[in-house]
Amino acid sequence: MNQLATDSSHDPLERLARRRAHAKLGWYIHACVYVVVNLALVAMATASGRNWAIFPALGWGLGLAIHGALVFMLAGGSTLHERMVQAERNRIARSGRGG
Repeated sequence: MNQLATDSSHDPLERLARRRAHAKLGWYIHACVYVVVNLALVAMATASGRNWAIFPALGWGLGLAIHGALVFMLAGGSTLHERMVQAERNRIARSGRGG
């Protein structure tokens, strides 16, 4: 491993950026698997002449939506997380306590 890679692994900003990118990539993989599996389920349901594939699609879709909300809205995909962290910093600074 080169010196630059070693130094950047100790940088908090670099670690945060990598963690966020990893979380977003995880959601994209989850979404792709959701699409592929549910297309296969729709094909199987159509072949059997029944329309049962909607139920796993809805259940899993809810899980995918919650996963997306956590990744993109609460875990730093937007500024909500940063605003909450800053609010906590301000409360701690006002109270005069560090711990």
